Amino acid sequence: MVQAVMDKQFEQAAGRESILSVRDLTVGFGDNIVLDKLNLDVLRGEILGFVGASGTGKSVLMRTVLRLLPKRSGTIKILGAEYDKVSEEERIALDMRLGVLFQHGALFSALTVRENIQVPMREYLDLPQELMDELARLKIELVGLAPEAAEKYPSELSGGMIKRAALARALALDPDLVFLDEPTSGLDPIGAAEFDELIAKLRDTLGLTVYMVTHDLDSLFSVCDRIAVLGQKRVLVEGTIEDMLACDEPWVKSYFRGKRARAIVREHG
Repeated sequence: MVQAVMDKQFEQAAGRESILSVRDLTVGFGDNIVLDKLNLDVLRGEILGFVGASGTGKSVLMRTVLRLLPKRSGTIKILGAEYDKVSEEERIALDMRLGVLFQHGALFSALTVRENIQVPMREYLDLPQELMDELARLKIELVGLAPEAAEKYPSELSGGMIKRAALARALALDPDLVFLDEPTSGLDPIGAAEFDELIAKLRDTLGLTVYMVTHDLDSLFSVCDRIAVLGQKRVLVEGTIEDMLACDEPWVKSYFRGKRARAIVREHG
């Protein structure tokens, strides 16, 4: 069953552009191999939910793709370019097309929301302050924050506001591909649902591709076009939520057809 689902997804992906392509990726620390010959595709315009048990290596994969961790072997292509073989100039151009929202926001505590959003602009662009201020204002509005949030510090923000401010920073350079690490963790159910709606709206209006690491079943059911499940150091299965519900792999079955999941299935009809 698992292989059949994988084969089905490769057939469906044929002809669609893979904005992120990972092949035979192996990552380890000392004698511990965390990812072993892992393969994954993220297709342009989709929201991919990436899920797996705690400690399986979800964040390791994301950080390896972003070159924050070294790989032992394998290839990673972003927008058709092999990330670790391009020139420095090409790497910078690629980096500008990526946005990242880390799990706890990772905002700089000594900077205001406006200044946090402007960090990527200062790093990659040479813009006058007035223009950066206007761009930051637009990003703040885009993620649904009030204009007065611009001059607040992270310590003055609620958890939901921190997530939105961090998302605004991730969108600062108008990226093609956005990485979200547990974007709804720590949010109440209403706040999490609103954030999911925001992600879906931004994908549709900006043409984003979204790679979302999450444990949130509501997010997986409501906004993800496809889901990839990490286990046994590789992607066990990938497909739609319907594929997950039909899968007979034990962890996938337990996660997507357990008591809590059944309640969410009923809620989503």
